[in-house]
Parts: sequence; structure tokens; C-alpha cells
Amino acid sequence: MARGPNETRLVSLFAANVRRLRKELGLSQEELAEAAGVHRTYVGMIERGEKNVTIYNIERIAIALGVRPGSLLE
Repeated sequence: MARGPNETRLVSLFAANVRRLRKELGLSQEELAEAAGVHRTYVGMIERGEKNVTIYNIERIAIALGVRPGSLLE
């Protein structure tokens, strides 16, 4: 049976890491979204664990946060 994004450990871990790093950098969701080239509501959905992010967008968000993509899943 398929699980929703917020029922998957890696989605929750990614969400928490993005939110933590964004706040540490003093960025708003809108500022992160602009830097990553995604919509601001998408960042909110990611941080709430509502979206299953593609590898493409993991890389874009990691670059915007100045971290390795893999570190967002650790």
C-alpha cells in the first residue's frame, strides 16, 4: 500500500533539515524559493512534509542553502 509523503521518514527528515537550515541562514520561505527557483508555496509544502521532492529540486534547494544535497537527507 502506498504511503503519503508525510508518512515517510526521509520526507520528514528532509523537511526538518530544510526548515532548520533556512532559519539558520535567516531566510524567509519566499527568499529560499526565489534562490532555488521554485514557488514560495512549494517551500512551505516541503517544510510541512506534504511534498515528495524530486532529485532535481533537492539539488536546487541544496544549492540555495549552500549544502550538499545528501546532507538534507542525513
